[in-house]
Amino acid sequence: MSNLSRRSFLRTGLAGGATLAVSTVSTAALAAKPAKGLYIPGTYSAKAAGIGDIVVTMTFDENRITDVVLNVAHETPSIGQAAAERLKSSLMAAQSAQIDVVSGASITSNAVMKAAGKCIAQAKGEIPVEVVSNGADADADSGDWLGKAPEIAEKSITATYTTDVLVVGCGTGGLFAVCAAAEEGAKVIGIDRFSTGTGVRGDVGGLDSRYQKAWGTKIDKFDFVTMMTQYAAGHINQDLVKVFCEQSGAVVDWYGDRLAERGVELWHESGDKDDHTRYEHFAIGHSPRWAGKTTEDGKKLNGNIVLVDYAKKLGARFDYNTRMVKLEKQAGRVTGCIAETGDGKFVRYIAKKGVVVATGGYAQNYQMLEALQPWNLRVIGRNGGLPGARGDGIRACLWAGAAMDETHSTMLFDRCALRIDQPTGAETAKKGDSGFFWIGSQPWLKVNADGKRFIDEVGTRDVVSAAEIAQPGSYSWLVVDQAMADASSVIQGYIKKGYTAEGATYEELAKAIGVDEATFAETMNNWNQCVADKADAEFGRTSFANPLDTAPYYAIKVTAGVHHTMGGLTINTNTEVLDTNGNVIPGLFAAGEITGGVHGANRLGGNAVADFTVFGRIAGQAASDYAA
Repeated sequence: MSNLSRRSFLRTGLAGGATLAVSTVSTAALAAKPAKGLYIPGTYSAKAAGIGDIVVTMTFDENRITDVVLNVAHETPSIGQAAAERLKSSLMAAQSAQIDVVSGASITSNAVMKAAGKCIAQAKGEIPVEVVSNGADADADSGDWLGKAPEIAEKSITATYTTDVLVVGCGTGGLFAVCAAAEEGAKVIGIDRFSTGTGVRGDVGGLDSRYQKAWGTKIDKFDFVTMMTQYAAGHINQDLVKVFCEQSGAVVDWYGDRLAERGVELWHESGDKDDHTRYEHFAIGHSPRWAGKTTEDGKKLNGNIVLVDYAKKLGARFDYNTRMVKLEKQAGRVTGCIAETGDGKFVRYIAKKGVVVATGGYAQNYQMLEALQPWNLRVIGRNGGLPGARGDGIRACLWAGAAMDETHSTMLFDRCALRIDQPTGAETAKKGDSGFFWIGSQPWLKVNADGKRFIDEVGTRDVVSAAEIAQPGSYSWLVVDQAMADASSVIQGYIKKGYTAEGATYEELAKAIGVDEATFAETMNNWNQCVADKADAEFGRTSFANPLDTAPYYAIKVTAGVHHTMGGLTINTNTEVLDTNGNVIPGLFAAGEITGGVHGANRLGGNAVADFTVFGRIAGQAASDYAA
């Protein structure tokens, strides 16, 4: 059993971007056969299902593919989106849809190849031209964000499936619910809108796990509840937080057992022994060690595979490419749902015991973000919300009479790198051209648009992010010198990709980023003196890196990016969804980011996935035990 420090938990990565979202697809007539050459010159688009919907747009002259644009906005940021540039380059180099799969992104790769193949077939006049319209999110109504439950004619239902427990959404919370219900002996079906579940997040939190006990980590439950309440600005249900504290350790141990069955160790985050910060940190994290672990057929092992395989052994069934359209009720009780399959057919699911909705939040639904928390849309540069976070599960439950938090917020990380001329805001985030810049959360020197420091950089991500977005333009410049660039492959990567401004002197760098030269030079000289003196009279910083005195100098424009939304359905400690009068909606349970009551205005660090796992387990058990 091993442990690792908080800083070791940071992950590197650069998420590639996407263009506009897709709303509708229709087909037109075949293009005329090429008069000469291979193709009918023009631009063609096609859609295929990856983790989410992927759109490939290809431009042709008579004999060549001249341009490729990939819309992978609904793919996993660190996997499918990160593979976009390689896939585009491969298509251009091959001049064909038959390219190598990007390792670790096979689902996205295959979808891109499928859509590219359709573009090529259109350009050859072999199939009808596919018209892909660029517009709002596919799930957003043309009017208000909530809209109304759709009317589905009975004759449109092509099949009916009956189960004990239906779990809608097979990400972290959903998979923990499926496994729990299956362990209780219930017949379980899990459905997910994508071709595979969105997976189990990498690091899970908990209190009093066997891993923490082995390392002597002790966290007082009431200290933890108090800190969570402070972070949430009081907008939480302390009963839910106490349940999390009391049950999370056992859930972590359960997950550790499932991992051990596949030869994977679960390590405990011990916390840094010498953590120079003025903010309290709770060492609640646990991280699976996946390196080198594969399935029998050579695929990289992950939490999704581990739990899906485990649930299937217990008799659970998974229906992918199946999207819930609406919940169904009889005599006030939720009895199941109507869903749409990948081929556009409607099917009915009847749950004899209960329905667990675990479809995630609404980070990818800009209409909901604009309606419920517009202030955050103004300051972001990147949207790292998971592809399934479209708010459709929240809407379906609200149509069924559910209540929702009145306080909504977004988990923001100062880990977005903007290009020099990019402003903050939703339009920049939608374009997907900004980078995932995890170094943005490192305690390196930051200055604002006036060339001045504005905070003790050694703070929690929420404190630094809040100060950053309060600056002119809602961004800061992270400043490094050549010595730091030489030591960081991540910084070198951003220099090569054109995200950095450069100057041989402080004044030259100031000019490059548009700040007052004298002010910036003074800031830099003052910083170097702080490092030398190990004292910061301006902001009280207590730990210091190296001086920034090795030319040339670089600056990267940093702002906040969306991680996930906070604020959702109202549930009780048994994960039963409550109506607007505070009464239980019989047969309806919820877990994960779709629910509220735990994080409120802000999330305590390391706590993102913890409530998903705990309340996912509770929901699965409660739904399987439910008697109408």
